[in-house]
Amino acid sequence: MKKYLFPTITVICLIIGFFIGNALANRANAQLRWGNFTLQLSKVDQLLQYMETAYVDSIDVDSITEDIMTDIVSKLDPHSAYIPKKDLDLVNSELSSSFSGIGVQFSIQNDTVSIVAVISGGPSEGAGILAGDKIVEVNDSAFTGKGINNEKVMHTLRGEKGTEVKLGIRRYGTDETLSFTVTRGDIPVHSVDASFVIETKGKKEKIGFVRVNKFGQSTYDEFITALARLKKEGATSYIVDLRENSGGFMDQAIKMANEFLPAGDMIVYSQGRAYPKYEAHANGLGRFKSVPLVVLIDDFSASASEIFAGAMQDNDRATIIGRRSFGKGLVQQQVSFTDGSALRLTVARYYTPSGRCIQKPYELGKQADYQKDLLERFEHGEMFSKDSIHQSSDTTVYYTKQGKPVYGGGGIMPDIFIGRDTTLNTPWFNQTVNRALTYQFAYQYTDRNRKKLSQYKDWQSLEKYLLSANWQQEFVRFAEDKGVEPNAKEIQKSKPLLTRIVNAYIVRNILGDEGFFPLFERDDEITKRAVEELQK
Repeated sequence: MKKYLFPTITVICLIIGFFIGNALANRANAQLRWGNFTLQLSKVDQLLQYMETAYVDSIDVDSITEDIMTDIVSKLDPHSAYIPKKDLDLVNSELSSSFSGIGVQFSIQNDTVSIVAVISGGPSEGAGILAGDKIVEVNDSAFTGKGINNEKVMHTLRGEKGTEVKLGIRRYGTDETLSFTVTRGDIPVHSVDASFVIETKGKKEKIGFVRVNKFGQSTYDEFITALARLKKEGATSYIVDLRENSGGFMDQAIKMANEFLPAGDMIVYSQGRAYPKYEAHANGLGRFKSVPLVVLIDDFSASASEIFAGAMQDNDRATIIGRRSFGKGLVQQQVSFTDGSALRLTVARYYTPSGRCIQKPYELGKQADYQKDLLERFEHGEMFSKDSIHQSSDTTVYYTKQGKPVYGGGGIMPDIFIGRDTTLNTPWFNQTVNRALTYQFAYQYTDRNRKKLSQYKDWQSLEKYLLSANWQQEFVRFAEDKGVEPNAKEIQKSKPLLTRIVNAYIVRNILGDEGFFPLFERDDEITKRAVEELQK
């Protein structure tokens, strides 16, 4: 027995050891740890490895991998996205509270980078850069021409904090190229474009207006600061403008909604196949639970904007005014790869308090069709008439807290629909807008008259001056030089709209958004209707 026992045990141990070792080797070689997920190496991984080692010619496997990653994710829903390493910092900075750069707002005019505004306290202001300057050189190399675009400018001017960039500047009134060296620093990214008390004729009540452009890391802090300041200025009711706000972080929308809801009210809930159900309820600590409230939305209000608007609507807390929102009811989670790239993967759907998911219909991998939705809305006339709205396939009726019927998929339907106002539009005016001539003229007019315009310190006095400046004929000649033939009848009809838009742009060039929005919103039809509702 002893003669055979030892060899038998040895063989058994070897067999067990072989299987254990093989299993561990396979696990080490064929698995990647990614958060709480374990991913088995797939055919794609094996194919790439085989190509890299055995293909007849040398190939760039990394480049092929990038193409494959993008293509794979494109087979999913329209909001899942693969983000290459080179784009990740720029994409993440869109929702961050700051980024590192030189601190300017720019516009590309005639293939040249023109500085529209210099951020107060930023690196460029300290270096002596002025609004109206044109960047023609970067680090002693020409920086003008057909190849200049927004992406290239941002990649060039942004960079690691503490690094330097040398700028060649052409300044109005000087013939030489001025040289400035700017040390990059932290530049704040603001979510609140503007907050102000709306002027209302003959009314004692003051209405606070807050425009939120996205839901980033600092949105709630900026928002509550704005509300507190407006309250101190005497505001007793509020308008929250979420038009053209494409969303962002869900938690920021939840915090904002919490300020307006009593304890226990649901704000939103979300769930997915592998994503546990999550519910968010108001904690009752909000400081604006009883103030009259209106929320403005349009076809570009999406994601977190719809969470906020849906919570206010389903809890009968606010009047929603505008047009049907975008219709994004999907939740993404971002995970990083070891090479610095990332994936934003849809992991759940979110639902408003009444139980509706407002995600508009889509087919996997058909992103082009999905993107045509807004164009189809326009062609169907939905932007102008509520009767033209094509309801999505979800016809289920849901009910708000007080029993008002609301519907699911396709976006948030406003309580009061206001279509686009086209009464002053003419073919001549539309051509000037489509070619961005109103914006270009406003910038050039500001550039030529900056010294005079800068004497005015508030938008009311600056607008008064502009109304007396009679620049309209100058604009007509400018547009004609750009290929838009004048039409006296159409020019006269569109003159009030042209004056409003160009004056607002000029005011923005001098006083920034805090001057632009009070002037622009004063005559906006949706804002005027919101004021009427709050004054009832």
